[in-house]
Amino acid sequence: MRADARKNYSHLLEVARDVISEHGADASMRDIARRADVGLATVLRHFPTREALFEALLREHLDALTQKAAELEASSPPDEAFVSWFREGVAFVHSYNGVVALMASAHADPESALYASCAAVHSAGERLLLRAQAEGTARADMNGIDLFALMSALGWVVDQPSFAPRADYLFDFIAGAMLTNRSSKDVKKAT
Repeated sequence: MRADARKNYSHLLEVARDVISEHGADASMRDIARRADVGLATVLRHFPTREALFEALLREHLDALTQKAAELEASSPPDEAFVSWFREGVAFVHSYNGVVALMASAHADPESALYASCAAVHSAGERLLLRAQAEGTARADMNGIDLFALMSALGWVVDQPSFAPRADYLFDFIAGAMLTNRSSKDVKKAT
């Protein structure tokens, strides 16, 4: 990619990140183009579909979540690694309003541009869960699908104004319920 094209691409991603943070996953490609001070054709040249734009925006964060799981797996006790990573995952889901539905559909569609990154994050999270289960510190009746359903639900809940003030409590409560012999107070101390 030429230097000027790379600069335009980076600028569009930066603007798209801001617009989507403000308006959620339903943000208009036209609004992104207007805010970036370019034509819609320029946006579509770089991102021919809405999913391509989200793939570019989310890939970096999804890859970072995958990497964080590997780091925690190598350096932390299973229960602490699991809860720390879960907290990061909830924060990521919360950072983009509406991203939950995109990620859920992408994970089920191997043709999706987001599929590989979503599958890697799911695999990393499930590995941390299985590790904690093997140590007896996470509930044995949970699976990776449950983990991501809870992560998605918490990301959505804390985005609702009436629940936002209780975001930390709700996280600690759910994390405590996922672990064995741990209360939400214990979770709070461990993370």
